[in-house]
Amino acid sequence: MFMKILQVDFDYQGPMGTDMSEALKDLALSINKEPGLIWKIWTESASEQLGGGIYLFEDEKSAQNYLAMHSERLKNMGVKEVRGIIFDINLPLTEINSGPVI
Repeated sequence: MFMKILQVDFDYQGPMGTDMSEALKDLALSINKEPGLIWKIWTESASEQLGGGIYLFEDEKSAQNYLAMHSERLKNMGVKEVRGIIFDINLPLTEINSGPVI
């Protein structure tokens, strides 16, 4: 398996919680169509004014392509800096802790 985790975060002053769920539902549905995406966990921190997500992709190329496209989309929405890191997955340890990638 060559799956990759993509972690993204950025400064975000938009709606949070239920309001975010309603405002970004169409975006969430469109993300399901991204090549190589297995799943996404949406992240938010009202206290730190951050938005982002944790993504599981089939491979590094899919994660890189998504990060480039998503960074551009966010910058077009006024986000100044997008922090994105692609991680390898340590499957033996993830399996011990019941990580949802196996």
